[in-house]
Amino acid sequence: MTLDAITDRLRERVEQTSALRRLPDESVAELKEAGLFRVLQPSRWGGAEVHPNTFFDTQRAIARACASTGWVFGVVSVHAWQLALFPLEAQEEVWGDDPNTLISSSYAPTGKVTRAPGGYRISGRWSFSSGCDHCQWIFVGGFAPSEGAPDMRTFLVPRSDYRIDDNWHTFALRGTGSKDIVMDDVFVPEHRTHKFTDGFRCQSPGNEHNPSTLYKIPFGQIFVRSVSTTSLGITEAALDFYRSVTGTKVGASDGSKAGEDPMAQMTCTRAATAVDRNTLVLQRNFDELMDAVEVGGVSLERRAAMRWDSSQAVEACVEAVDGMFTAAGGRAIFTNSPMHRWFCDIHGARAHYANRPEGPGRNYGRVLLGHRTQDWFI
Repeated sequence: MTLDAITDRLRERVEQTSALRRLPDESVAELKEAGLFRVLQPSRWGGAEVHPNTFFDTQRAIARACASTGWVFGVVSVHAWQLALFPLEAQEEVWGDDPNTLISSSYAPTGKVTRAPGGYRISGRWSFSSGCDHCQWIFVGGFAPSEGAPDMRTFLVPRSDYRIDDNWHTFALRGTGSKDIVMDDVFVPEHRTHKFTDGFRCQSPGNEHNPSTLYKIPFGQIFVRSVSTTSLGITEAALDFYRSVTGTKVGASDGSKAGEDPMAQMTCTRAATAVDRNTLVLQRNFDELMDAVEVGGVSLERRAAMRWDSSQAVEACVEAVDGMFTAAGGRAIFTNSPMHRWFCDIHGARAHYANRPEGPGRNYGRVLLGHRTQDWFI
């Protein structure tokens, strides 16, 4: 099935997806059948190992059809990329029997981690695990006990060792099913952990087995883009709708054509420009990353700038969608209006920690002024 055919079906299921508060099984099955969840997966496990820009373009197209599906597709696909950085034994456990196995996540280090022979024991609650209903494993964040610098890690845990708390009742991105994950004294062996410092340095255990350039880029860069790219698709969808309605709308009281209104014209211009300019910048950044990793990597200053670019793109999209929502008139406030849905979803995307531009913006300024970065997720 082509991507166009899949997005047509996703568009038809938008209301169903929202009502279910998770992706419909049919949507996940179609994405799996087309191999889309494996675009960043290593070729040794049947993956495509595509250029990140190809992946993000695909995510944007999916989000344009259904924001919730685009969001889940983005983060879950990036988990296949991160698993490629783990020791080979962990990759074999997840993909050995079924290379289509999916992983969800919740990276905030909200659980308790203690040392145990051969690994760690973890307990706690982790929130916002998008797509968790369709995944058989999960990545959760935590600080491993350390006498030196903080040792934040990703812990890989099978579905049998955790439960899903169905508490996802929201007004935005309802179909992502981003529910809480609960664990009680779960053992995680050493080989099922990944150090954030390894991801930052681009020197992970899995690089020995997956030597492609794709797996040498910083973890922070590819993850933040997986949660910002959906905003571009939402903005494109809202602009499609705004153009189709406003271009033919005639005022009931005076017969004026809405398309002749200067405010409507500038609203379209600003929205189209927000998508175009930010897409070009973000694509340039990953072209630069992929080229640079083979010749020594990218400077921290550029990495800080790229982190800012990812979050700033979301802010630009929020402003564009807010402008279209305001200009769309009273009909936009009805709950069955597509514009209402995009307005909610874009603000849901903006609420993600990685999409808040203030922190990355200040950090980029610090680095430009000669100070040390305070953000190591770059």
